[in-house]
Amino acid sequence: MPPEVVFLNGSFVPYEQAVVPVEDRGFLFADAIYEVIRCYGGRFFRLDDHLERLEQSAAALDIPLPYDRARWAALLDELIRRNGVRDGSVYVQVSRGVAPRSHAWPQGLQPTVVAIARPGGTPPAEAVERGVKAITVPDNRWGLCWVKTTGLLPNVLAKQQAARAGAYEALFVRDGLLTEGTSSNVFVVLDGILYTHPLANILPGVTRAVVLDVARQAGLAVREQAIPAVWLERAEEVILSGTNSEVLAVVEIDGRPVGGGRPGPVFARLREGYLARVAAETGAAVEPGPGA
Repeated sequence: MPPEVVFLNGSFVPYEQAVVPVEDRGFLFADAIYEVIRCYGGRFFRLDDHLERLEQSAAALDIPLPYDRARWAALLDELIRRNGVRDGSVYVQVSRGVAPRSHAWPQGLQPTVVAIARPGGTPPAEAVERGVKAITVPDNRWGLCWVKTTGLLPNVLAKQQAARAGAYEALFVRDGLLTEGTSSNVFVVLDGILYTHPLANILPGVTRAVVLDVARQAGLAVREQAIPAVWLERAEEVILSGTNSEVLAVVEIDGRPVGGGRPGPVFARLREGYLARVAAETGAAVEPGPGA
């Protein structure tokens, strides 16, 4: 079922009435940015971090944001309230606006703002308990992967390739190095050390930052460095993090088992620590779930 109410350009409108002009630049050029923000028990998790990243993306593309953080927080709270969403997520998109189709844009455009709230988003219990499968694919994305733009066609095609292979995620490999997933950051456990790609042209994941903080506080050895893709063949664990994935174990890559072919102890500690942060910051009663 679609949400009852959508936020569009300053107003809350019924879903079926939420329309934008055909020459909106987000539609024509993917000239737009977005965020996906989780809520637990009716409260957003790390909202300020998501809004900071939205601001960074907007600055990178020279898109003026129409609201400050306090206004964003108020309208997003109102959106989930109107839709009765307590455990779910909000999708926020800001395009440059509407103008006759031309690569260069005129001055003075008003950004188009859309926000949609939906319940759910928590990974299936089976995925948490048993882990997920992944494939590797060439990283053929554009050169500003740290900007959260709606230009996601390479991600979409890779995700569809994964789905056809019966996998949950596709992991990008660039010049022999593992970078990130189509909608997740990636961690590799090798020789007891937790590795992840540094913040050098990958998406600065909000959940990634939480996981790294949890790992360090748990006393795990952490290294942010480039990861040769060949390490995947002898990795003890591979772990995904993301707003909707939360923290998941990868138990098979390209048809080969990871470690013992089941979620490992580092995953369990990281997921438990992540959910503890969610509970502490939102007040929601979050169960660790299977495997944690």
